[in-house]
Amino acid sequence: MNRKKQHWKGGNMLYPIPAVMVSCSRPDETPNIITVAWTGTICTNPPMVYISLRPERYSYGIIKDTGEFVINLTTEELARATDFCGVRSGRDVNKWEYLHLTPEKSSVVSAPGIRESPVNIECQVTEIKELGSHHMFIANVAAVNVLEELLDNKGGLRLDRAGLLNYSHGDYFASGKKLGSFGYTIRKKRRSH
Repeated sequence: MNRKKQHWKGGNMLYPIPAVMVSCSRPDETPNIITVAWTGTICTNPPMVYISLRPERYSYGIIKDTGEFVINLTTEELARATDFCGVRSGRDVNKWEYLHLTPEKSSVVSAPGIRESPVNIECQVTEIKELGSHHMFIANVAAVNVLEELLDNKGGLRLDRAGLLNYSHGDYFASGKKLGSFGYTIRKKRRSH
């Protein structure tokens, strides 16, 4: 098997990544939704996440002014909406109406979540880092709203049941099959009787 590799200049190759829809709003204005792929976890305790946006994006000013946003996880059923919210500006179209999405009141922040999303992560901005083409909004997770049908009989979250969407090099993919769980390589095997 030939495993020869090519040397490329530095670039973003950390894929696949989640494609999420971020909702935000200013008082007395129609809320907006933007698709974000540059997002992730920063810290467990306190729970912190980030999103990175280009300053020219419509949602950038809203989030900078309000210091709040909601990360809405996306699913196979939301793939078209996810793509649309990444290529059309809220300056030009009401994405909620056009896509028949439902704004849902958040429990802590003023920005609404998307009812059709299985998980809504309410975020409060603590810092903005101007890094180049994108500025990173670092945020505390103020609350998480989870679709009850994704809970198992012990109350554990089963996101594998949600059909989450991933993004890789310009394409959207459904989540793959389970290959193992954290620590499975060192866990002792149960003996069968």
